[in-house]
Amino acid sequence: MEEFDIAKADESKTVKSKVKFTLIAFFNVKGIVHCKVLPQDQTINQRTVQCARRDFCSILKITDQSNQNITCNIFREKLEDHPKIFQIGDIVRMHRVKAQVFKDTISLVNAFGFSVVTFDGTVGGAVEPRTSSSYFHFDQEDRQRVEELRSWASSQALLPPVSASIPLSAVQPRSYFDLTCQVLAKAPIDSTCILLRVWDGTRCPHPLLKVVVEPNVTEGPSSFSREKENLIANILVYDNHVDCARQLKPGAFLRIYNLRVIPGSSRVPGLSSSQSVEGDHLAFYLHGGTSFGRGIRVLPENCPDVQELKRVMEAFSEDDELSDLDDSALLEVWSTPPETADGEAVQCSTERSCSHDMQLGTLSELKQCELGRVHHVRAQLRSYEPRRLYQALKLYCSKCTSMQEIPDDDLVRGIFSEASSDSEPFSAPPWALSGQVNLATNSPGTPDRALRVHLSTELMAEGKTKELIFLMGATLEETCQLAAGYQNIVPVRSSGGQMTLLDLSAPFLFRGRKRYYGCKRCSEAAVREPSAEGVEVIDEKIVAEALGVQLLQFVLLMKLELQDATDTLEVFLWRHAESFFNVSAEDAAASEEAQNSICQTMESLCPAGGSMGQRPWLDVCLTAYRVEDDGGRNQTCYQICHTTVIKPPSTQSDPDPA
Repeated sequence: MEEFDIAKADESKTVKSKVKFTLIAFFNVKGIVHCKVLPQDQTINQRTVQCARRDFCSILKITDQSNQNITCNIFREKLEDHPKIFQIGDIVRMHRVKAQVFKDTISLVNAFGFSVVTFDGTVGGAVEPRTSSSYFHFDQEDRQRVEELRSWASSQALLPPVSASIPLSAVQPRSYFDLTCQVLAKAPIDSTCILLRVWDGTRCPHPLLKVVVEPNVTEGPSSFSREKENLIANILVYDNHVDCARQLKPGAFLRIYNLRVIPGSSRVPGLSSSQSVEGDHLAFYLHGGTSFGRGIRVLPENCPDVQELKRVMEAFSEDDELSDLDDSALLEVWSTPPETADGEAVQCSTERSCSHDMQLGTLSELKQCELGRVHHVRAQLRSYEPRRLYQALKLYCSKCTSMQEIPDDDLVRGIFSEASSDSEPFSAPPWALSGQVNLATNSPGTPDRALRVHLSTELMAEGKTKELIFLMGATLEETCQLAAGYQNIVPVRSSGGQMTLLDLSAPFLFRGRKRYYGCKRCSEAAVREPSAEGVEVIDEKIVAEALGVQLLQFVLLMKLELQDATDTLEVFLWRHAESFFNVSAEDAAASEEAQNSICQTMESLCPAGGSMGQRPWLDVCLTAYRVEDDGGRNQTCYQICHTTVIKPPSTQSDPDPA
């Protein structure tokens, strides 16, 4: 197989015949994805369309140092087998293509055994192959050829001086552009249109159109904080692009090509009857067809453009995390009467772990400052709520940003009792091996209780029998008793002739003394076999992913009242609570030692019945932000951040996570 020089193609066009196509030899080709001038636009000359025989066809135009252009038609059944072209100037290496002549024009077509690898065409960029195949040859000669093509392309007037990809902050009405973004949510509008809610961490200078859809048809969060909503663009995807959009998952990074910006909402689907026409609001359309390279491309996490996108998003994320608190329920959970914590008090202090270079301020000065800034203060703890630790523990969903109470044992016990009394027949999954375990009873003379279990055949084959069991018919107490002997226990029941998980108000997983919960709103729960391939330890994240459960995170949420010589101030302790106490919320939910550590810390910072003179002065880092309460009124809130409690060495201990 010889390397194909694009210039040699013209020399081979000597065969003239009445036959419409003339097949020539097989070649390997390296070239640069080129662009051509088209009416109203310049774009990558790659189009992917679906053919009558259900194959997808990509159409590329490439060039090399010969300054000859050649068209490549690539037919593949799966989209992932097509070239991963991200932008004009990418370098493509194709293995086993055949040349053909049609109307005196030569083109290349993939042949049997075809494979393709693409590279970033930027000089100095990493030479990392993009391919869906795990089997490809790439040696030093290939690397040298890529660098040669990069250097040559940078010296030519091949590439547009400005990328067609622009951020939302630079969007102008009545224009076409490429957008690199992240999907936050999606929802079907009708059979020919789907809504994508995306952002890139920047804010469009023009008002954007709001498209109303039902929350129950939305995949991903149905609402966001007010600050984040201002950064979200609603994109309406039409016709042949709908299938691709349906396969996208919230969180995916995309480049959308040839996106159209149109002012006005009169033609936009998904508007409520009460929503007026907003003539100055911008709507984003991805029209049907593949002209001008129009389409959607999923970008990998290691793509340089994605890394830059993440950097921009991270600049917004900290402020947005604070705005997640604009749930009025979080502002109204403080009604527990004081209760003295058990245990001997210890002397504590705090230190700031941030790198902010600023002078100490007073609480009264802080209240007069602008929002969004970080402040350093020195104050004492006057009071805190709640006094009972179990009321400070919450369950938080990072996907829909909801926060909920940890279900009490009476509720969980009732769910287990109902499930254990259900004897409906069912079919075990084909991958499950059924058996039973005997559990000793506390009553003398009473025989052991046999509980039904289901094991993964894959895990058994790898000698990991005790690493995961699906337990059926057990009470809450029996499940906790068995959890000491198995690393992961998933309670299940029979429903509709199938094995299903319990209601997600109950824990979906037991790991020792720890219990794990799932979000009802964001989970698509089903009993599936976790894959153990390449996995050393099966943990809660692997189990949750296999079961389609959105894992809820344990968090600590407290309200503290600070005081100095000038004023008092109520602040929240949430996002940085774990680093503040040097204890994880997950450990605090299961370990008595971790619970005692937090109680002793708070008792030291704010002794019950003690005078203010007995309380230590704390160096605290605070940030201010604004939320909206149930009445629509703005409210300024403050949160402790980058602050850690320092205990005397003799009182420090590692909480037992078990």
